[in-house]
Amino acid sequence: MGGIDGATVQVIWSYLLSAAEEMRRTLIRTAFNPVIYEVLDFGISIFDCNLDLIAEAPGLTFFLGANDYAIKKGVAYVGEENLEPGDIVLMNYPYWNSAHVSDCTVFAPVFAPGDGRPFAYTCIRAHWMDLGAKDAGYVLDSTDMHQEGLIFPGTKVYKRGKADRQIIELIRFNSRMPDLVLGDLDAQVASTRVGERRLLQIHQKFGAERLGAAIARILDHGELTTRKAIGSLPDGTWTAETMLDGDGISDESIAMQVAVTIDGDSFKVDFTGSSGAVRGPVNVPFGRTETMCKVVLKSLTTPTTPSNAGHFRPLHVVAPPGSIFHAVYPAPTFILWTTTVALEMIYHALSKGMPERVAACSGGDVPGFMMVGRHPDTGRLFALSNNDAVGWGATRGHDGNNASNHLSQTLVRNTPVEVLELKSGMFVEQLEMRTDSGGEGRFRGGAGLRRDVHFISNGEFLSVMKKTKTRPWALAGGREPDSTCMIMFPDTDRQKRVGTYRTRVVAGDRARNMTAGGGGYGNPSERDPSRVVEDVRDEYVSREAAHDVYRVALADDEVDEEATRRLRSTAP
Repeated sequence: MGGIDGATVQVIWSYLLSAAEEMRRTLIRTAFNPVIYEVLDFGISIFDCNLDLIAEAPGLTFFLGANDYAIKKGVAYVGEENLEPGDIVLMNYPYWNSAHVSDCTVFAPVFAPGDGRPFAYTCIRAHWMDLGAKDAGYVLDSTDMHQEGLIFPGTKVYKRGKADRQIIELIRFNSRMPDLVLGDLDAQVASTRVGERRLLQIHQKFGAERLGAAIARILDHGELTTRKAIGSLPDGTWTAETMLDGDGISDESIAMQVAVTIDGDSFKVDFTGSSGAVRGPVNVPFGRTETMCKVVLKSLTTPTTPSNAGHFRPLHVVAPPGSIFHAVYPAPTFILWTTTVALEMIYHALSKGMPERVAACSGGDVPGFMMVGRHPDTGRLFALSNNDAVGWGATRGHDGNNASNHLSQTLVRNTPVEVLELKSGMFVEQLEMRTDSGGEGRFRGGAGLRRDVHFISNGEFLSVMKKTKTRPWALAGGREPDSTCMIMFPDTDRQKRVGTYRTRVVAGDRARNMTAGGGGYGNPSERDPSRVVEDVRDEYVSREAAHDVYRVALADDEVDEEATRRLRSTAP
């Protein structure tokens, strides 16, 4: 195409990826909010003039895919003809932005000198701590969008390179934590400007014609490699069902189902038959549903290659408008944990057609929590969150990872203990992997975590998890682990097992997060006895489980003898 050679295409693609990475580093260095600079709760994308993804920088994968959907809606709303050099547009209208209101997207057109049309766009999505929702922190029980915060459908926050003071002040006066929020907006603006400069340099270096030809080749190659990989998978249609904990208004479980079809080199995901929209905030914007499916397709086909729009051309997603997977105005959407549970549901369907390619369930959920209150030292309002790790599911060839962030989180990290304790009223008393929390099997699921939090000041505590009533699934005769749960006020007469929950806490109260392990793979009786001994020694498996489940009898001192033998065998 365009007579451009493959080496030049690769060089240009590397330049584009480098530009996205520099945007990423700028955002991390300048953000005010730990959820951005520590947790990496953001998505950074670069698009061409046709709004096709051409480069990305690692963050939260669900954000990257959501950017693809959002920028098309945002540009259509503003009108390409109304965009000028130096403009930056702010958008968080959930049904277009493909996320909840606090996940704010900024995008900017990039113009070559003298051109009347952008040749590229930069796009950055990041989580803001507060935009005036009815509750500080997370909104767990909203019943319409307007309870979830201030809405920007696609608003120029910068015009011709200058901040719009009226919009900035509107944000300031609608946030409980304006310094954090405006600091993060400034970080996104700085990252956007870095991306613009680098794209202009790339355009100047290679010229419009060669750059356009290279982008076309990059996208076509993405499609070709994906279709080839799909073609190597078995054809068929496979289904799965799961239940989501209540919607925040009712405790009644919500039914979800999916049918995944591979036909030649095409990949279809159909959510028809799932629950209609519900009253509480677990409904999902369609762009987020598409994103979840992109994650699955990418993991099966081209997992080691940075994403571009070509990779997703073979994908077709069906979710009827008005259903839980296609929220329409004014359905509340704040709790997006629905897609985490549904991601595992898609893999469960695929496991029926390709069990050798899919792991057992990885905890089934993201066990999150947050505290909101006044800092005991400064008196300033804080809202600080953390998503805890789970055990990953076992495969037919190896055990699941222990205590890892859920697979939907990709490179996202948990909040360091030091940050939680410094910036909130939480003190972490205990953090350890849980014995016997992974599902047993020929290969066992990874271990989950126990985290005990002691509150040193008054405030509100929020637990966010949506699969506490049903167990993560196993494969090929493996066993299912216990589900995730939060135990409020443990070891007191107020002890209570909860899922998604909000409560007042006072200094001296405690909470205990018990995260699920991964599902097991294969019959436990087929596990290598020496590995069972090793598991007991490492406290992943108890002596009782070794005897009762794995049928491995251990003398009182056998594990210690095994440990000594191993140490001696590895001594220099």
